[in-house]
Amino acid sequence: MDERIDDLRGWVEDKGSYLIFIWLLAIVFVKLSDVFSDYLVRILTRKKDGTELKKRADTLGSVFRYSILALILFTVVLDTLKVLGIDLAPLLAGAGVLGLAIGFGAQNLVKDIISGFFILLEDQIRVGDVVQIADKSGVVEKLTLRMVILRDISHNVHFIPSGEVTVVTNMTKEYSGYLFDVGVAYKEDVDQVIEVMKAVDEELRDDEDFGRVILEPLEVMGLEQFADSAVIVRARTKTRPIEQWRVGREFKRRLKKRFDALGIEIPFPHVTVYPGVDKAGRSPEFNLAVANGNTETNFSPVPGHRSRIATTVGSNKR
Repeated sequence: MDERIDDLRGWVEDKGSYLIFIWLLAIVFVKLSDVFSDYLVRILTRKKDGTELKKRADTLGSVFRYSILALILFTVVLDTLKVLGIDLAPLLAGAGVLGLAIGFGAQNLVKDIISGFFILLEDQIRVGDVVQIADKSGVVEKLTLRMVILRDISHNVHFIPSGEVTVVTNMTKEYSGYLFDVGVAYKEDVDQVIEVMKAVDEELRDDEDFGRVILEPLEVMGLEQFADSAVIVRARTKTRPIEQWRVGREFKRRLKKRFDALGIEIPFPHVTVYPGVDKAGRSPEFNLAVANGNTETNFSPVPGHRSRIATTVGSNKR
């Protein structure tokens, strides 16, 4: 018994201290990789207009941490097995055979990792971007070699393997844009409508909040289309990344108020009711519910004959 205790004590003194040392060293290297990644992000954040660099640094930093952790863990485990006197040759040979067997069933995994590597290398996607991938769109919350994780506007999370990322639509890379299709009635002066749109854009750019995220004046492309009930004027604006939707909503809100003040009509659906007439030229009486009140109104669709209209609450004041 004493001999076993002495052997254990000798082993601990001889090899145990070394094992403790390499594991502590591994922890130190992991911490240093975290510090380096955080330092890189802070440096890039201090630079002017460093948003794009920061998103790329966040993405690469995350992958860098996981890669370093995997490499250190693999190295330390092998060194530990060697110190414990375990022969690695049979293990490596067995791992080779097992790896070959697994390889046939892990082709998709290899495909994901290779695709993820090129996504990072080519800077297609960064954490914080708003993208559309595989018919799913949302903010990139996490990006690894194996998958892209998106959160959509309804807070649903989508996990997309990198191997399925064939077409990427990045809506927030370097800058963003918003396209306006403004419909007005055919009777309106298109030139006046364009001037009003430019005036609203100038007002928005002079705003302290919105002016700092709008990069260029509104680009009015002109009359885009003769639609069924409106003429469509097309324009677009250029903003900082992810700001296009906020700017677009505010622009449309102010444009609607300006149109109302100037009496410029935005078309809306109309329904014309024709009750028909008999051979004598008389229209049959009918009840029509319209959403402009809760009173009853007499109506005569044909001169000399009065029909009754029952109205209901909740109408459009137009």
